[in-house]
Amino acid sequence: MTGDRERVEIRPESEHHSILERYKRGETGNLLELHNKTPVWNDETQSYVLNFHGRVTQASVKNFQIIHDNDPDYIVMQFGRVSEEIFTMDFKYPLCALQAFAIALSSFDGKIACE
Repeated sequence: MTGDRERVEIRPESEHHSILERYKRGETGNLLELHNKTPVWNDETQSYVLNFHGRVTQASVKNFQIIHDNDPDYIVMQFGRVSEEIFTMDFKYPLCALQAFAIALSSFDGKIACE
């Protein structure tokens, strides 16, 4: 991202210039690194929990929140189960709808046997 909070177009000319290779070399000047928010232990429920402010109503291994380390209270995206087959997704800047939807879809891959 630029200083004006504009997205930077990245068109690698070779594998050496890909986002992954730049990240491995520590060249992250125009990249924004986001993380899953770490859940906290709740003695009452004897489980790890995240506060979804009422938007997520069922426990699931697919529930998550994405943050930036500089401001862990600013939730960039949250995704979670509200019923057996229904999920909710909320997102904010700097994600667009397509990016958030792609992240949500990827949460279904590899977690099928976890529930």
